[in-house]
Amino acid sequence: MINVIRSRDRHSADHGWLQTNWHFSFSDYYDPENMYWSALRVFNDDVIQPGQGFPMHPHRDMEIITYVIDGQLEHRDQLGNRGVVHPGEVQVMSAGRGIVHSEFNPSPDQPVHLLQLWVMPRRRDNAPRWEQRQFSAGQRSGRLLPVVSSGQTPDTLAIDQDATIYVSKLSAGQRVSLDGGEKRHAYLFVIDGALTVNGKPVEKADQARAAGGLTLTIEATHDSEIILLDLP
Repeated sequence: MINVIRSRDRHSADHGWLQTNWHFSFSDYYDPENMYWSALRVFNDDVIQPGQGFPMHPHRDMEIITYVIDGQLEHRDQLGNRGVVHPGEVQVMSAGRGIVHSEFNPSPDQPVHLLQLWVMPRRRDNAPRWEQRQFSAGQRSGRLLPVVSSGQTPDTLAIDQDATIYVSKLSAGQRVSLDGGEKRHAYLFVIDGALTVNGKPVEKADQARAAGGLTLTIEATHDSEIILLDLP
């Protein structure tokens, strides 16, 4: 089963300083039929205006992954971690038993466009931690590049879940595939471009949710950039 959800069918909100698209129930958007997909609880597509952001706020028992598309995002937390996430860079914050952090756009004139994903962990009360890593355009060109995993895949950021997150940059005509186990789920978001998934057209800002042990064949019909999750 593959369900394609068009960009226009996402929940959108414009707060002035923040333009956001929520793929699942979040904050004041509630739909009991759209709470999560497997272990994926949140997928937010955000644009934060210059000099704006989220002040210090708490999280716990969630694996929070941030991927910057354009601009820069500054992270600070009460553990003393501080970093600026740039385009193509991935940040993981394991909230564990509790972490307080802020996220701001440090630019005086450029918005930041980012994706933030929340994955439910296997265990509660883990030690909170934070890390980030840059992945180049060349590394993800023409292939599915794993950037986040349970820790078993070399050169990836680790989360406490049997999940792998891939990014890819495809030229028109290029094809990649993901083999799905019988009880696995997959979640695809098209950052840019257009493609087909097992023959179904999926365009910029569309999402595709798949389950049931399918092998996904992804073929770019235009130059494209994607993020793909392999979930339990």
